[in-house]
Amino acid sequence: MNNIFLDLGPIKIYWYSILLLIAFFTAGALAFKEAKKFNISEAFMTNYFFYLVPIVIIGARLYFVLFNLDYYKMYPTDIFKTWEGGLAIHGGVIAGIIFTYFYTKKYKISFFRMTDIGAVSLIFGQALGRWGNFMNGEAFGPVTTLSALQKQPIPNFVIEGMNIGGIYHLPTFYYESVWCLIGFVLLLLLRRMKSLKISNLTSFYLVWYGLGRFWIEGLRTDSLMMGNLRIAQLVSLLSILIGIALFVHSKKSSPKNNLYNQKEA
Repeated sequence: MNNIFLDLGPIKIYWYSILLLIAFFTAGALAFKEAKKFNISEAFMTNYFFYLVPIVIIGARLYFVLFNLDYYKMYPTDIFKTWEGGLAIHGGVIAGIIFTYFYTKKYKISFFRMTDIGAVSLIFGQALGRWGNFMNGEAFGPVTTLSALQKQPIPNFVIEGMNIGGIYHLPTFYYESVWCLIGFVLLLLLRRMKSLKISNLTSFYLVWYGLGRFWIEGLRTDSLMMGNLRIAQLVSLLSILIGIALFVHSKKSSPKNNLYNQKEA
């Protein structure tokens, strides 16, 4: 798989970077549109994303580096080679949540209002961003056969892209992209429900993505590990539990906390 989008000699632009940029800009545009419904200003959102994007990228990279520390101790300059892959989505999400908490607290905006907005845009961005893994020839599953892949609803170009060194692999990146896209559609439908409470969209995202990632991670051959445990599966389980607890807690809250009952100043 050729990951170079544009080769200008000493300067190379990679498909991985292009697809991540598309994912960020698309997710950002969706977030701006959602924010307008709740009277959250464009100035607030612009400043928010100005800081959020680099923080998320740094968080995603640091997370990956920390769980591959033995390698990066030997080759520290490789830490900066993000175009070769190595951005862990869980690290980016955790960094983004922490930043969002402090940023919303500073400007007195509801934290869960922002995470609800983020849930819709983030899951769509993830669906797009996974195609960067495809271009990098990474995030695939175990060895399989051509006939087994052809029996699944997978486009031919994806099947051929999973022919790595003459051996076919399961396209786990594709499974996750489709899972996130389905989750995005479900979130669009759910947000139409007038009985929704603030944080319910966040809960759905945590449970939906957690379930899908737990299953898909079990198929991947490049998981970040802690001993014999797959880190992403542990984080996914925690995500599911937090999502369920958050949903249960929201049901006990006042009707005033309905998603569309409150507008931000």
